Amino acid sequence: MTKKTPALAVLCAVQFMLVLDDTVVNVALPAIRGELGFTAAGLSWVVNAYFLAFGGFLLLSGRAADLLGRRRAFLIGVAAFGVASLVCGIAQEPWQLVAARFAQGMGSALASPAALSLITLMFPGEGERARAVGVWGAIAALGGTMGLVISGVLTDLTSWRWIFLINLPVAALALVLVPRLVGESRAARGARLDVPGALLGTAAVLALVYGLLQAEHAGWVSAAVLLPLLLAVLLAAAFLAVESRTAQPLVPLAFLAVRIRAVANLSTLLFSAAFYAMAFLLMIHLQTRLGYSALVAGVAYLPYGAGILAGMWLSSRAVARLGTRPALLVALTVSAAGLLLLSGVAPGDAYVSGVLPGMLVTSLGCGLSLPALTTAAVTGTTSEDAGVGSAVLTSVQQVGGAVGVALLVTLAAQHGYAFALVVCAALVVLAAVLVATALRPSRYGRPAKTPGHPGLR
Repeated sequence: MTKKTPALAVLCAVQFMLVLDDTVVNVALPAIRGELGFTAAGLSWVVNAYFLAFGGFLLLSGRAADLLGRRRAFLIGVAAFGVASLVCGIAQEPWQLVAARFAQGMGSALASPAALSLITLMFPGEGERARAVGVWGAIAALGGTMGLVISGVLTDLTSWRWIFLINLPVAALALVLVPRLVGESRAARGARLDVPGALLGTAAVLALVYGLLQAEHAGWVSAAVLLPLLLAVLLAAAFLAVESRTAQPLVPLAFLAVRIRAVANLSTLLFSAAFYAMAFLLMIHLQTRLGYSALVAGVAYLPYGAGILAGMWLSSRAVARLGTRPALLVALTVSAAGLLLLSGVAPGDAYVSGVLPGMLVTSLGCGLSLPALTTAAVTGTTSEDAGVGSAVLTSVQQVGGAVGVALLVTLAAQHGYAFALVVCAALVVLAAVLVATALRPSRYGRPAKTPGHPGLR
């Protein structure tokens, strides 16, 4: 029998660890380059290998979890991630670290959607599902930000190798506890993997992520960017054609046609682009323009985590009281306001009066937004498609983040930090406009007294 609260705690701890590795290497890159002898071009693949594998294999992994068993997929993914983390921590050559980072990304791609699908099925009641998924979404957001903090602290005080080795106890704990806390679940017998769709979908996302990752260094009009992006478009068109004719598609088109899920995923794409870019740009701004060391910049981010936790606590209550649409509009408005405040941070500004206000408002908006977006994106998923729904959402987050960093870092280099943060705010406002116009108030407004989805009346 599932023990819900401790199971949720373990699954969220693993998700924190997985998302942490999206950003944990950023501050440590100079130390890694100095010790292992990376070239400038090769060093970028310490980051890119993880993003490429994680983003590329999510859809395939989500469907595999539905068919093979979500608990089994989660455990295999966590074990692979743990072994790869150990190899990262003891790597002696650049190729060893890059290969292990790719393996980390593949393990994460298998474990992350499986974890979210397990949570959505463990908490079938709509109120408890909203709270549980809200916790999961906020912890994921916290992990993405705290990677910068933890990386700065460990790199300055110990060694860059510990940013990988700290994953081992978390992975080991999950491997011991999850089989005791979580029951197995899978799609009905007779369901099978759509192999052509899996190959085309995975290849399309891999080409897309690869092209976006090249943009930061090669430029948007280079062949290294345009050819992979063109290939991604062609593969995506072929994927849609195959999926429309397959009896058991990898991603059923009807699944994506549900209004609230479609709006939530599109809004998440815009939101992720803004917030991944913001985290990257703000850390660079703190160190290069405000003169903070890696350790001080990491510590300066700590209040961001407190704001996310406060927003997380408020988010499920806002959805339950106001409904999905009003809660999302409030959350996205707060997020955009925080980004605009951060855009005004200039050299010479004091931390308390200059950086901190924008950081607190932005983090509160993030904590309010992501749980509500996550809840909406998995609305109505069942034991047949929970893995697919979770994988689609996580893929959207990863692609949005890659697009945001590639595009907005380029804009920041051309037009400055402040302009790039204003564009981040504009993306969040666009997400709010999408929610306001595409979700009908009568159906997605204030919850009714009758049972059912909170805010889906």
